[in-house]
Amino acid sequence: MKKYSYIGIAFIILIFGIYAVPKIVNKFKTPKLVKIGQVPTFEFTNQEGQLISNSFYDEKVYVVEFFFTTCPTICPKMNENMVKIQKEYYGNPNFGIASFSINPKHDTPEILKAYAKSHGATLKTWNFLTGDQDKIYELANSGFTLYAGENSEAEGGFEHSGMFALIDKEGNIRSRMDELGNPIAFYDGLDPKGVQMIKEDIAILLKE
Repeated sequence: MKKYSYIGIAFIILIFGIYAVPKIVNKFKTPKLVKIGQVPTFEFTNQEGQLISNSFYDEKVYVVEFFFTTCPTICPKMNENMVKIQKEYYGNPNFGIASFSINPKHDTPEILKAYAKSHGATLKTWNFLTGDQDKIYELANSGFTLYAGENSEAEGGFEHSGMFALIDKEGNIRSRMDELGNPIAFYDGLDPKGVQMIKEDIAILLKE
């Protein structure tokens, strides 16, 4: 009787090894980050009144968001999470953030500077950018495919995506794959899981 019991236990262990071990290994496997596209050329004014273009982020890994300072809905949470990302890589000269205002007529450099200060954005490579509205919308909708637009019926008068884009040192938009092997493209800036994923993937790109 004991002999059959031992055989049964051994069989269960074997089955567990076949199905469970690969899942455990995959859980700790470094994600492969694929290229989604390249960031188009841009040049806008930051909170210090300086012109900032793609060249500012050469050889840097950076995160992009689209927001506006008077946003009453998702922006405060997005920037709260962006500050968490800032803290994770604070002091790393090869990391940066770019926050593009989708209401540039209101969001002047002075307003952006006050907003940055009040929200704890102290990273020197975190630029809050303003400029021509059409060019910003083109960058958002065509360059990143992250929706931004005016809507008088929306709270605050504007609509935009709550996703973050991750850019590598060569200016490529990068992302990890989902469980089905498809690129997630962007990271949910409102979800703790999305924020954790982008933190992990920033670390991967910094080592490239």
